[in-house]
Amino acid sequence: QVQLVESGGGLVQPGGSLRLSCAASGSIANFNAMAWYRQAPEKQREWVATITRTGRTNYADSVMGRFTISRDNAKNTVYLQMNRLKAEDTAVYFCNAVGTGIQYWGQGTQVTISS
Repeated sequence: QVQLVESGGGLVQPGGSLRLSCAASGSIANFNAMAWYRQAPEKQREWVATITRTGRTNYADSVMGRFTISRDNAKNTVYLQMNRLKAEDTAVYFCNAVGTGIQYWGQGTQVTISS
C-alpha cells in the first residue's frame, strides 16, 4: 500500500504560478507512471499530465505550454509546476500512481484562481 499526499495548493490571481507536490510513502521508481488529474466543481475528474518511469511527459491540451510535470525519485515526489494560471484551472488536483494492475490516488489539494 502506497500513500500519496499532495500539497502546494492555494489561492492565486490569474496569471500567477503554483507548484504542487505529491509525496509518496514508497518508491515512485517502481511505478509505470505518475500523473496529475483535476476535478472542478460539478465536473468530472480530468487528466492533466503524466510522467512515465523513463521520464517521458504528456499533457492535456488545456495545460500544454503552461504546466510542467517532473519527478524526483530520490525524494519519492512528483511535482506539477503551473504557470500562467487561469480561472478555469480552478479545481482539486489529485496525484495518481500507476503500477501493473494497480493504482493509487491522493486526497487532493485545492487550487483556486481568482482575483
